[in-house]
Amino acid sequence: MLNRRTVLTTALAAIASPIATRAIAQGAMSKISAYAFSFPALSGDDIRLAAFTGRPLMIVNTASLCGYTPQYAGLQELWSEFRERGLTIIGVPSNDFGGQEPGGVTEISETAHHQYGVTFPIAAKAVVLGPKAHPFYKWAAEARPKEVPRWNFHKYLIGRDGYIAEVFASAVDPTDTRIKTAIAKALADS
Repeated sequence: MLNRRTVLTTALAAIASPIATRAIAQGAMSKISAYAFSFPALSGDDIRLAAFTGRPLMIVNTASLCGYTPQYAGLQELWSEFRERGLTIIGVPSNDFGGQEPGGVTEISETAHHQYGVTFPIAAKAVVLGPKAHPFYKWAAEARPKEVPRWNFHKYLIGRDGYIAEVFASAVDPTDTRIKTAIAKALADS
């Protein structure tokens, strides 16, 4: 059942990224960068990726009831370690895998903010797979068709240029040396 907030945030997301929506409809996804997209925030505002232009981003689809949910702690650790150098992490709750994000704003906030102490931005719940996927995830699937999310806590590292620099599967812990090395490289690239 759709509530008023869900309908409103979906409508706002469509309005907030008309360039991205038009480019996707025209099949020009590879010509636009991640900075063309926005997500409705869990808090009700918008997370406009354009606000982070020229800075690396890590976009992670999350879930509250997943075996990988403790990765929120590792993501928070990355955020604490690298945010002053320019990294932004954005969690995107999704119920696409095993129905492991069935709750709403209150439940997602309880898990992310209260259980794991997350302070990085969290988007409103979104679809990350298939024809109803959020435009960012459609763009990412077009750019890296063999590296789409297969489960919760799939990680896209966006470089300073706005394009996908690295992709990390769910099983790769956020504090893994491979991720830290890729973030350091993305931060060093100019």
